[in-house]
Amino acid sequence: MTLNYTTPEEAVMLVQSGDRVFIHGSAATPLILVNALLARAGNISDVELTSISTYGNIDWDHPEVLKSFYLNSLFVSGNVREWANSGSGGYIPVFLSEIPQLFDRKILPIDVAMIQVSPPDKHGYCSLGTSVDAALSAVRNAKKVIAHVNPKMPRVLGDGIIPVSSFSAVVWQEAEIIEVNYASQTNDITDRIGVNIAGLIEDGATLQMGIGAVPDAVLKCLVNHKGLGIHSEMFSDGILPLVEKGVITNEYKKVQRGKIVSTFILGTRKIYDFVDNNPDVNCMDVSFVNDTDIIRRNPKVIAINSAIEIDITGQICADSIGAYQYSGIGGQMDFMRGASLSEGGKPVIGMPSTTRDGMSRIVPFLKQGAGVVTTRGHVHYVATEYGVVNLYGKNMDQRAKLLISIAHPAHKERLEKAYYDRFCQSAGSKRTANQS
Repeated sequence: MTLNYTTPEEAVMLVQSGDRVFIHGSAATPLILVNALLARAGNISDVELTSISTYGNIDWDHPEVLKSFYLNSLFVSGNVREWANSGSGGYIPVFLSEIPQLFDRKILPIDVAMIQVSPPDKHGYCSLGTSVDAALSAVRNAKKVIAHVNPKMPRVLGDGIIPVSSFSAVVWQEAEIIEVNYASQTNDITDRIGVNIAGLIEDGATLQMGIGAVPDAVLKCLVNHKGLGIHSEMFSDGILPLVEKGVITNEYKKVQRGKIVSTFILGTRKIYDFVDNNPDVNCMDVSFVNDTDIIRRNPKVIAINSAIEIDITGQICADSIGAYQYSGIGGQMDFMRGASLSEGGKPVIGMPSTTRDGMSRIVPFLKQGAGVVTTRGHVHYVATEYGVVNLYGKNMDQRAKLLISIAHPAHKERLEKAYYDRFCQSAGSKRTANQS
């Protein structure tokens, strides 16, 4: 099918002052379109950009850009973190599963969607490639769609197949897809956490892996497992050895049995080549993949997610450092809840016991302004390099003792003092009051 291709500079002229623009995310971030649009700063005004997680070099840090554009982020990523925390940015707390509703219900009406897609097939359909998530809803609801057609974008099967007739402007440019190598981020600590979490996983389990080195470390420990399945908001290269060894078969799943199900893919070229036209992989709308009711139908769902810090009662902060917005709610609660309702399921928070600066991630109280992503009513398993504990059904006193047991030894004395001040002294005061 013949398309009338144009330049990025001409394509982004479709964006007008006052528009809200959705930016395709993760490995599919359409950098050539985004940077062409930002180059119009000073000639356009009051443009709101909204996105989930973007990757790559976005040239935003200029006064004229910050005057012309406002970033209203649905999940804050590293390349725009300072922008989202500036006076020209903001963050919308929302479950990943519910972002399509914001577009569908016109809570966030989309004027223009900027996306990156695979080349059209003979029937005139492109694939949203590595990232369907909320992009499908954005395309469906946008008044205008600007597409970067990239021959290096894999054609991923599932929900993200869209007709070229929906495009208002099309740019052809061959470009490398953004790559992230999580295996290179693992170390002795993440490997020990991986071993601890792997001990919770049974044969026939359905896995969800969050972003980062810990999920990759877990996958390395599963080579002797059998009949594992994948139903996850994302996956990366770590699954490939398990697919090749016949460990991941998806045979026990009840939702799309035999298929690897995800809503976006982020990794290296190896994983992009693996998913290209692969009938064993379905990339689906996030409102389906992250639906708690869908998740719970699969057996033994193991949800592996991370935390920035956890207080000694089990409150999980995973999206901010104090009041500074570091990432977002994402799909953590979708899968933590879904796993807990799955037959034999186990929701797991896996994290190093300390930050890179040596500060304890297990704390008496969350930092002032910190956001609670997973409540203490939803938390079950917590793993560090020092072990795994299960907080479910435990009272506050018991939870504190369990979490202190997996804290870094250098911080245990301070945590034990905080435990004594909070639980032992208050208990003594209550006994004294009752006796009087």
